[in-house]
Amino acid sequence: MTSLVVRIQILLIATCLTCAVAAAQGGNQKSTLSGKYEGTAKAPDGDVHLTLDLTDDAGKVSGQLTSPHGVYKIVKGQMAAGVLTLDAEGPNSKGRLTLRQKDDALTGDFNADGKTGPVEFKRATSAADAISGNWDGVADSQGQSVPFTLSLKLDGEKVTGSSSSQLGNFDISNGVWKEGKLAIAFDTGNGQLTMVATMVAGKLSGDYDYAGQASGKWVAQKKKP
Repeated sequence: MTSLVVRIQILLIATCLTCAVAAAQGGNQKSTLSGKYEGTAKAPDGDVHLTLDLTDDAGKVSGQLTSPHGVYKIVKGQMAAGVLTLDAEGPNSKGRLTLRQKDDALTGDFNADGKTGPVEFKRATSAADAISGNWDGVADSQGQSVPFTLSLKLDGEKVTGSSSSQLGNFDISNGVWKEGKLAIAFDTGNGQLTMVATMVAGKLSGDYDYAGQASGKWVAQKKKP
């Protein structure tokens, strides 16, 4: 009788081609710009601290820019050829930011009230956001330890990201972080892998279920920046 471990190994081989396709597709996906960013503009008369709040709705970018001089509403925002252009208007002035995204940073130039200069923003991580980042995990499979990594990003209560293990590379198809509980799901091509966990002493600890054919415990610890 084929053991559960052998059945899982057969599934791993069967999913390899699906993994490759999923990984290739994942490389073409663009990360959302939504979130809060803290930054600095280097103006001729000194550095200026800025806060940028963005909402990315299927490529349509809106939000506001806050500076010591006031709040500026983003009246037009678009990403084209890897360049994010934001036109902002305040009570008595207008300005434009031309930025490029790299990981969680936005860098480029500003032009406002006849002044120009470089500007750089970094995504602000809320104190309540304890899960965004990269995690090293281990899952128990019939007494065998299976290592994996998780890359998680929190936007409100929605969790996006990916996982990498001997199963392959998969994007999170559905994820929620609410009231200290994490629930994420991956479509593997041969069934859905679901993982739930709570935060215990800075670690994610919980259970997984692989298409009703395998289940067990898992734990993950966040990698240091």
